[in-house]
Formats: sequence, C-alpha cells, structure tokens
Amino acid sequence: MKADAVLIAGPTASGKSAAALALAQRIGGVVINADSMQVYAEPRILTARPGEAEMQGAPHLLYGHVSVREHYSVGRYLSDAAGALAETRAMGCVPIFAGGTGLYFSALTDGIADMPSVPAAIRAATAARRAELGPEAFHAALAARDPETASRLRASDTQRTLRAYEVFEATGKPLAYWQRQKGRPLLEGLALERVVIMPPRPELHANINARFDRMIEVGAMDEAVSLAGLDPMLPSAKLLGLRELLAVHAGTMNLEDAKTAAKAATRQYAKRQMTWFRNQMSDWNHIDHANLHHL
Repeated sequence: MKADAVLIAGPTASGKSAAALALAQRIGGVVINADSMQVYAEPRILTARPGEAEMQGAPHLLYGHVSVREHYSVGRYLSDAAGALAETRAMGCVPIFAGGTGLYFSALTDGIADMPSVPAAIRAATAARRAELGPEAFHAALAARDPETASRLRASDTQRTLRAYEVFEATGKPLAYWQRQKGRPLLEGLALERVVIMPPRPELHANINARFDRMIEVGAMDEAVSLAGLDPMLPSAKLLGLRELLAVHAGTMNLEDAKTAAKAATRQYAKRQMTWFRNQMSDWNHIDHANLHHL
C-alpha cells in the first residue's frame, strides 16, 4: 500500500469501524480512534465501541482510554493521537484513523490552534456569570467582547459560549484570534488515503434504528443508569441516548418513547455529520458503502 496513513470518516452507524477492522486485517494496520465519544471507558454500549472480538482482530488504540468524568478536548486528542501514531510506526504498521468526529480529522490534517489555558477561577466566574444572566443575555455579553465568535454560536450552546467568554476574560483576545494561530498538522507531509463513507439515507436510518434496539437488548439501560449524575457541562454528557434512558429510569418517560426519541436524535446527529463531511471534506473520496477493497 502506498499511503502512509488511511483516514476513514463517516456518520454514526455507517459501518466505518467494521471497514477499518477489515482493512487493518488485510494490510497489517492499526485502527486509531477518531470519534469523540468512543474515547470514554464506561459507555461501551452507548458509544458503539468495538467489542472484544474486534479489538482482538487487529490492534486498536485510543478506545475507552478516558473517564467520562474528564473534560476531554480536541487538543488532548491530538496529543494522544501523536502518541498512537508513534506507537503504530514502531510496530511497523499502517495507521488507520476511523471515526465520525470532523474536528478530530481536521486537527489531524490541518492542525489546531495552540489555545491558552484558562485559570480555574475564571472558569468558575464565567459559569456563575452565565447562570446569573441567562443564556440570551450571556450571549449578548459575549457578542460585545467577541462578535465574530458569537455570531457563529447559538445562545443555547452552553459549552462553546462559556469557552469563548472565558478565553477573552483570560487573555483579552477573542477566541477567533486564537483559532487562527494553527500549529503544524500531525499528518503533515504524509501520503494520505482519505475516505468518507456516506450510505444512502434510508439505509443509514435503518442501521441507526436497528443498532439502538440491539443496544437496549445488551444492557444500554444499566449502562445509562451507571452514568447518572454526570456534570452536564462535560462533553460526555451529550452521549446519544443517555438523556432518554435516564428519563425512563426516573419514570418520566416510557421505554418505547425513549427509544423513538433517541433514534430521532441519532438520525439528526448523523445528518449534521454528513453536512460537515460534504462541506469540510469535499476533496475526500466519498463512497456509498463501507467497501474499501480498492485501497
């Protein structure tokens, strides 16, 4: 194989993990996670993380190596990915990055900004400020400081509006300024094979629905209950299906309604992923099915 590394992107339930495994077995590769939820250790079922059989079929790195109670970031992922890349090269294998998080792929191929650290006191004060003002007024306060970033964010986007506000408070410069200070891409100078798996929408929706039903059958409810009490500000709190299953546990929703709602939320998420891939990865090789025999 001529490529130094393979990148396989795709929406949730598109078959990219299975495709990456099959390719790794065929070419002697190592599968490296590029999905922001599959980094977490506790929710194996709800994140559709590769199971033990898949993990034994080829080496897999950066899967389940972080606690859901940690604030994992793109910057930390890039640092972890650099270690995984070095480990793969030491094994004499081809790195195969597979996942559905567009920002992770962008960080790998284009680099990310060297973001400043924000003191804990400023983070706490910023959170208190938002709680005091409410989402709309807080967004207006952000717009007065950083209009460029605020114009791209909804007032309801708690995590990103807080981040933009606290960065300005800590540095006196808008988040947009720091985002333009990109470092060297991790995969710069490498020959890359870049693939996006984009199944037909009916097929993808059927996969999403069937997969969630299987999740319920193999213990997703117990897994969700074990995650009750997560700080809603943590990235892991956005895990698809978690909110709905916890509502069932709390007695505020029945299981069938929860399944319907979780499937709909997952389909909407897949739609956003596909929009990102079409707009941000237009120069990648887009294929209909997870068939990578041409590589």
